[in-house]
Amino acid sequence: MSNRSLLPSSPALRWALVIAGLAIAAAGAWLPSYYAGLLIEGLIFSIFALSLNLLVGYTGLPSLGHAAYFAIGAYAAGLMSVHVTGNFFAGALAGIAAGALLAAAFGLLALRATGVYFLMITLALAQIAWGVALTWRSITGGDDGLRGVTRPTLGFSGIDLTGTSSFYLFALVCFVIVFVTMRLILASPFGRSLVGIQSNETRMNALGYHVWLHKYIVFVISGAFAGFAGVLFVQYKGFVSPEAASIVVSAEVMLMVILGGAATLSGPVIGAFVIILLSNFISAYTARWTFILGALYAIVMLAAPDGIVGEIKKALRRRERAS
Repeated sequence: MSNRSLLPSSPALRWALVIAGLAIAAAGAWLPSYYAGLLIEGLIFSIFALSLNLLVGYTGLPSLGHAAYFAIGAYAAGLMSVHVTGNFFAGALAGIAAGALLAAAFGLLALRATGVYFLMITLALAQIAWGVALTWRSITGGDDGLRGVTRPTLGFSGIDLTGTSSFYLFALVCFVIVFVTMRLILASPFGRSLVGIQSNETRMNALGYHVWLHKYIVFVISGAFAGFAGVLFVQYKGFVSPEAASIVVSAEVMLMVILGGAATLSGPVIGAFVIILLSNFISAYTARWTFILGALYAIVMLAAPDGIVGEIKKALRRRERAS
């Protein structure tokens, strides 16, 4: 069975990523609110990209419908905040459960197919979720979106998250918790079996692994993490619209994973920050920024199929062999 490192194998690259992470963490304390907001979005979409990476990078399940779990997590937390309670933990539990339950339902259908058929089924299922969010106006607000979601106060400590700086620190803590949890999952026998399934599904079946069940479990876990990203998104933005479940969002998060480097933990995080920064910069100059992101996707697939982290690793290996 293939044994992939969960962190960059090069000490130099590992320390570079740690230093970059610490610099980003410190930056939020003094940056203007606009730039701190970009960091918050980067952290939220890093969690989202990491959730998809469980499927794409480690299990070999390329999903184009991951936005559905992100959106339902956001709607569940938003509805909880508007109609029931502003308690963050209640909203987070609702969002995570909603993402997991929708993934559990969709997984029963999607995992009947493989390859491009799996890709198309996940896309079709996400379009159903988008259609429900768009037409069920009495619950979701339709194309106007669900509004009036207020940033919470953490009840056990009284920490107020209404400020951008405080919400940034909270999002950073949530990201670290998710990152560590992901690492523990992937380092476990279950996580190692996912890599084996991606490498040789037939062999894993022959060794006695219940391949379909492993795929189904990771599908649900991935949906739960995506739902949590949606929770943070709606708490930060104060609203959510059907756009959150659109093919554009699913394609963006797929690009984040591929651009940064699938089957790594650092790659999707780097990809998320690059795409968030690029999309905000490009959209300030043109309304056709999605076209530019599509061109970027094509360039990455042709020039750097292993992503940013993969290309850095290959460059470091060439340098080590040359020295």
